Amino acid sequence: MLRLNEIRRHPGATKKRKRLGRGAGSGHGPTAGKGDKGQLARSGGTSRPGFEGGQMPLYRRIPKRGFKNIQRRTNAILNLCDLEKFDPAQMTEISLESLTKANKIKGRYDRLTILGTGELKKAFQVKAHRISPSAQEKIVKAGGKFELLPIPGNKPVKKAAARAE
Repeated sequence: MLRLNEIRRHPGATKKRKRLGRGAGSGHGPTAGKGDKGQLARSGGTSRPGFEGGQMPLYRRIPKRGFKNIQRRTNAILNLCDLEKFDPAQMTEISLESLTKANKIKGRYDRLTILGTGELKKAFQVKAHRISPSAQEKIVKAGGKFELLPIPGNKPVKKAAARAE
């Protein structure tokens, strides 16, 4: 049986650290393994990541394409055939929060869009940011209700008052 006082490391599992600049007899003496001259022998003598000795670096040789919009909003898109798979006893309300909490959609989404592909026979209360007209019709026909939520981040547009001249 193994005892705590008998536990040893495997041979070769640990190494002594390299003690630099500790005399000529150590093998890593006066220059501490850095050689005699040059940039790498100096303190702070390293070049930045990606530097290729003055050659045009790879990240500048490769063509840059496209555009990454950091204000991008992502839509979770569900069809009515996807809603048909859900159990109305467990999920009476279909919303972005309830779908995320029930692990029906994975990932980060800002908006929920319901499209009308497929048939719906179960009654759900749907709260979404966009619902297609055909989906609205089928939800009401199945005995459910829908509510259009305001799209987050959109500010209401104020129309300028027409001037009477």
